[in-house]
Amino acid sequence: MATTAPVHPVDEVPPVRQLAAFGLQHVLAMYAGAVAVPLIVGGAMKLSPADLAYLITADLLVCGIATLIQCVGFWRFGVRLPIMQGCTFAAVSPMVLIGTTGGGLPAIYGSVIVAGLAIALLAPVFGRLLRFFPPLVTGTVILIIGVSLLPVAGNWAAGGVGSADFGAPRNIGLAAFVLAVVLGVQRFAPAFLSRIAVLIGIAVGLAVAVPFGFTDFDGVGDADWVGISTPFHFGAPVFEASAIISMLVVALVTMTETTGDLIAVGEMTDRKVDSRSLSDGLRADGLSTVLGGVFNTFPYTAYAQNVGLVGMTRVRSRWVVATAGAMLVLLGLLPKLGAVVAAIPAPVLGGAGLVMFGTVAASGLRTLAEVDFKGNHNLTVVAVSVAMGVLPVGVPTLYAKFPDWFQTVMTSGISAGCVTAIALNLLFNHLPGKGSSPASAGSDSSAGSDTPAGSDGSRATGLPAV
Repeated sequence: MATTAPVHPVDEVPPVRQLAAFGLQHVLAMYAGAVAVPLIVGGAMKLSPADLAYLITADLLVCGIATLIQCVGFWRFGVRLPIMQGCTFAAVSPMVLIGTTGGGLPAIYGSVIVAGLAIALLAPVFGRLLRFFPPLVTGTVILIIGVSLLPVAGNWAAGGVGSADFGAPRNIGLAAFVLAVVLGVQRFAPAFLSRIAVLIGIAVGLAVAVPFGFTDFDGVGDADWVGISTPFHFGAPVFEASAIISMLVVALVTMTETTGDLIAVGEMTDRKVDSRSLSDGLRADGLSTVLGGVFNTFPYTAYAQNVGLVGMTRVRSRWVVATAGAMLVLLGLLPKLGAVVAAIPAPVLGGAGLVMFGTVAASGLRTLAEVDFKGNHNLTVVAVSVAMGVLPVGVPTLYAKFPDWFQTVMTSGISAGCVTAIALNLLFNHLPGKGSSPASAGSDSSAGSDTPAGSDGSRATGLPAV
């Protein structure tokens, strides 16, 4: 009898009820971040409430489409891993500057379209750079991603940035309660329930929040039942050179961040990302960004908070995240449903976020455990890279007096840490020094042994040495 080949966990299709529960969990994990970008940009431009609502529904719609492209894929678009897509925060400052200095939304969308085309064209080039991401670099980047996201969870737990009762004990108490529920479900509940611990924690937290006055459902009644985003709703795109240049810098930053996220998910799901799949993932980012410029929204990238959710739940199916993408499309077409999700209090999301983002950081440590730290400078590489990645998180105004292009790169802890890790890995492990040649800095020293070829662990993962 013929036997069927086993299906990789990434390609498994869970039962419908599990798809729905796991997918909703991913939507709730990224929703606050997804709507924050249009709220910040639209608020800075002093758009009307109606235009702000339009930006949010357009964003949710394209978030869903972008996620489907990335997870399901077609031809050479999509990494086909459980990757959730959303608006990148790296573009917020440049877009606010473009929008408030006379260009308006049309100039933003013109630069976004050009940036999306550039990402799609540069994807194969970036794919060939995968050899610069051995475990020493990827583990460090994943660690930085998790650490840099923790302040986001902290702000949520305190009530959300700008809230009147920011830091109130009752906010922290609600977040701590949700965290306790998530941990309790993970520890004591049956296997299936433990995998939706975040969803259960948010649901229980919301149930507790309602009677204590944390929630405001007024926006649900005001929202429309149906809303469809039409191309170029705010006018035809305008292509200004200065706006395009600043957005191209953002494109390089988001490509770096996406590369780290894709490699992280590949590690978590036991489907390592190779040069071709990395190119396909970045090409999907480019296409989604072009769609963003056409359908009145912004540049798209992989969302690190959902990377943490994949690691925490150990649910590796890309069809779960594709289901979440379909839910986002529905939320984008039905604004009233989106308003219901938006009513979830920030402290509830904060309690769940602490677990998810901490999981990302812990995954980075697990990857670094594969690296040899004896008799080499790898500890220095990790130490300085983490420091450079955490600096802009801890001191957001550190680079305020630097040029805009420099701020765009270095105020993102992920891109700053990633660039530093790549540069230091090259400096210490691959450039000649102390009388050695580049070749002897790694692979030749362990030829014929069962240990990884390079001190950075490059051969251990099948990645070619630089």
